Amino acid sequence: MRYSEGADLDTSGVQDRRGGGGLGGGRGLAVGGGGLGLVGVVVLVLFQLLGGGGDGGGAALGQLGSLGQGQTADNGQLEQQCRTGADANESVDCAVVADIESIQDYWTGVLGDRYQPTDTVFFNGSVQTSCGGATSGSGPFYCPADQLVYIDLSFFDQLQSQFGAEGGLFVNAYVIAHEYGHHVQNLLGTNQQVTPGETGPASGTVRLELQADCYAGAWANHAETVPDESGRPLIAEITHDDIDAALDAAARIGDDFIQQNLGGGTVDQDAFTHGSSEQRQRWFTTGYETGDPAQCDTFATDDLG
Repeated sequence: MRYSEGADLDTSGVQDRRGGGGLGGGRGLAVGGGGLGLVGVVVLVLFQLLGGGGDGGGAALGQLGSLGQGQTADNGQLEQQCRTGADANESVDCAVVADIESIQDYWTGVLGDRYQPTDTVFFNGSVQTSCGGATSGSGPFYCPADQLVYIDLSFFDQLQSQFGAEGGLFVNAYVIAHEYGHHVQNLLGTNQQVTPGETGPASGTVRLELQADCYAGAWANHAETVPDESGRPLIAEITHDDIDAALDAAARIGDDFIQQNLGGGTVDQDAFTHGSSEQRQRWFTTGYETGDPAQCDTFATDDLG
């Protein structure tokens, strides 16, 4: 994956709450991410707390961007170091900044005024949200109550070290695009179709996660052509190897893979919250091959794969 060298980056879509820590830096081309398989568990808990997300998220809009006690957001260093696409090609932090901008430009184009841009919060260790406290171990997640995406960027390393994924910049982008898929679901009220706490291979919880994977694939299909404010795309190239790496990650964050390899060794479909490895690969591929979010209606089919 390569970013357009001369493109301007906009860091306004990030709240950097890491508190004086430097950027991750480095080329980071081997960086992965660890908890998409865990992320849906967190999202499920959030939906349970909010009664399904829809009305709860709307009622909490006044809390948008709120900081927990002792937390501050300081984008100063991010703004200095993440100025162009060339910086995104050299730094994982800057690459994520570019991903966020591209993903939100895409959804603005698709949904028009129905899309409300939101921030991604960078944090270290733990963070306070309108959905409660969370730690790095939770993995990236979206909180409907404040409509923010949260991520400790060390998660990308965890995806490689704990889950054995190939990793790379595009896998990181897939993780971010998946979380913004949950934001889209919240804006459209899709999460209201889900019974809180429901699990199983055809549950609403699984359908939400598979749809978010499909939305990520739809963005990826258009990523090289989505224009920024200057009219130029931020992303110059996504290769077949990038797509293969994303599919590898999708396979390693399926419920069956996690239960068998990181859990007790037994696959229990009744406990599924995300879908199997095969399902996650299938729905990302559906989004990527069609480029059409309308093909991502996992709630309208009896065949989830």
